Amino acid sequence: MKERLNAGIVGTGRYVPEKILTNRDLEKMVDTTDEWITTRVGIKERRIAAPYETTSTMGAQAARDALADAKLAPEDVDLIITATITPDVPWPATASFIQRQLGATRAACFDIEAACTGFIYGLSVAQAYIASGMYRTVLVVAAETLSRITDWEDRNTAVLFGDAAGAAVLQPVSEPRGILSVYLGADGSKGDLLELPGGGSRKPATHETVDQRQHYIRMKGNEVFKFAGRAMAQANKRALEKAGMKIDQVDLLIPHQANMRIIQAAARLSSLSMDKVYLNIEKYGNTSAATTAVALAEARLEGRVGPGSVCLLVAFGGGFTWGACLLRL
Repeated sequence: MKERLNAGIVGTGRYVPEKILTNRDLEKMVDTTDEWITTRVGIKERRIAAPYETTSTMGAQAARDALADAKLAPEDVDLIITATITPDVPWPATASFIQRQLGATRAACFDIEAACTGFIYGLSVAQAYIASGMYRTVLVVAAETLSRITDWEDRNTAVLFGDAAGAAVLQPVSEPRGILSVYLGADGSKGDLLELPGGGSRKPATHETVDQRQHYIRMKGNEVFKFAGRAMAQANKRALEKAGMKIDQVDLLIPHQANMRIIQAAARLSSLSMDKVYLNIEKYGNTSAATTAVALAEARLEGRVGPGSVCLLVAFGGGFTWGACLLRL
């Protein structure tokens, strides 16, 4: 019987656009205040992609950084998985554009769509490919240009979202390093609580869908809030149980950066103090799939975690989807 390989992260990278949109800037655009945004969601500013930037260009830059961190060349990559809800175009896959920009000519490519949980779903897919022996070097990219689908006239959603990209390189590693467990969950019956209604086969683009602003994010915030904290706490618990570990063995929780109150609720329900929780929501806001990827890369750059550290990544997003990944760096 073929030995199951252990998959681990050997490099991380991230990219954020230069343009900063502050809460003070938003006060001039919609009926809101810096105090309201900071108090309700914990965001002070977010990054906005330049007109020439796309999901693939940001993702490619994050990927370059991750490959450099792993001391690998683009030609070493066997597979590129891109997690995004804001692809460059409906098809071909954004992963294909990233492949071309990197020059990763040997790599197979595809996208996955699991909203804000996309990076964790992507890690689980990469782990499975490596464990099976099918691929050795897998690049997981999570990138979003949410500013292109944000309704800047909607005060409830305009304050939340930003643009960014993060990436991780996975390869076989020796124990005790590597991904210790992954737990994934979903509930399609709640998909209408956070969605982009227009543009697909159900509601193709028409003058009517454009006039009704159906090509922008729509969210029933109160309903999402009620579910998100509990779902992430459940995912934390399941991932720890699968690995036979306890929460006090976790060095750092890296949660989806959607809302400070949701993060605090998830930490409290997981019996984890906030000093063990990584936060960058104040700087970037909600960048969907990219949040956990960017946060992991920054936590490593800042020295919050290093070789041997146990990290727990957790996220919740539209679909609904949720999941957690427990790993030792």
